[in-house]
Amino acid sequence: MTIAPEQRAKRSYHDACGAARALDLVGERWSLLVVRELLLGPKRFTDLRAGLPGISPNVLSQRLEELVQIGVVHKRKLPPPVGAAVYDLTDWGRELDDVIVALNRWGSRTPNSYSCSDMSTDSLMVTLRTFFQPEQAAGVHADYDLYFTGSDSGADEFHAVVADQALSVSRGATGTATVAIHTTVPAFISVAFHGRPLAEALRTGDTKISGDYAAAARFIDFFELPPECTTKR
Repeated sequence: MTIAPEQRAKRSYHDACGAARALDLVGERWSLLVVRELLLGPKRFTDLRAGLPGISPNVLSQRLEELVQIGVVHKRKLPPPVGAAVYDLTDWGRELDDVIVALNRWGSRTPNSYSCSDMSTDSLMVTLRTFFQPEQAAGVHADYDLYFTGSDSGADEFHAVVADQALSVSRGATGTATVAIHTTVPAFISVAFHGRPLAEALRTGDTKISGDYAAAARFIDFFELPPECTTKR
């Protein structure tokens, strides 16, 4: 893809290396996190704000405009009766998926002062894809509807499929999955990554399960964070 001079980032490394050229385009603060929030599908401006509570409306508008100009994101209107404007990744923008997952894996091993619970639902989905353990899912073919409440955007829904020792995640629940898990981001992380018994989360009401309980319990075992991250509660 050819980027017009007027569409290039205002600041540049002036380096022909592909990594430097990529950072010219998406290296500004918040840019890659905006991309992360769009990996599973389009979002409205308000949804992006909910997933990135630390960003100001003005900065988010600027980053979206920049990403649209360089061809990573495109803006479109949903058909009636909704009519709302949404932002979505272009085909070129979706190629950053592997970059985000690799950065997530690399960055999770670094010391930090943040709790692993400090993440949006979309960030959690990236984390699940990053730290999925294929060997734990040998012989498993199942799907899961995941419902997360307690976020600024209200309730977020996802559909996860485990088959052939691989995990895929898409936005939106089906209502027909093998198991449905209703929870919050902190509650799910406490069970999946921090060793909290699932039975305790069910007893306190932090998590509710409908459908195949054994499949839900098995799903929890498919993920494992690096030790450096699990020490941060």
